[in-house]
Amino acid sequence: MSIYFDNRQEEVIDSKTNELIETAIFEVLNYFDLDKYGLEISVSYVDEEEIKNLNSTYRDKNQITDVLSFPMLESFDNLKNGDMLGDVVLCVKRAKEQAREFNHSFTREIIYLTVHSILHLLGYDHIDEIDKKEMRLLEKTIMKNLSIFKAKEETQNEKR
Repeated sequence: MSIYFDNRQEEVIDSKTNELIETAIFEVLNYFDLDKYGLEISVSYVDEEEIKNLNSTYRDKNQITDVLSFPMLESFDNLKNGDMLGDVVLCVKRAKEQAREFNHSFTREIIYLTVHSILHLLGYDHIDEIDKKEMRLLEKTIMKNLSIFKAKEETQNEKR
């Protein structure tokens, strides 16, 4: 697996954050037995202006969001070593705000957003209720495999 990091915002991203993201990506790919393909993924850290522009351009939503996923593969039937799975674009400022809002750490939020985004790259979505339940169950399972759990208050409120 090759992960390419690109920090396009002002905040410094430490190597620990990159390592946590790598671990989360590996766990998702491992869950689906895709870790053996040496897939390539790019992860970009962006500011609010850039993610809003991307969200407007590609999703026709003129608002800031936390993460965007840009899949490169339409099918996983004939995966080859080194295929580019896609791009993950994370808004660091929004992730920090959500961590405070949901009463958990930035680490938990950035890992959750990474897991969520990689599932999108693998074709999962949450547009309708059935797909949303399936995706949320996968997120919960993978986060548990990573030993990352919700805060007690968050569980009671079922924010995520």
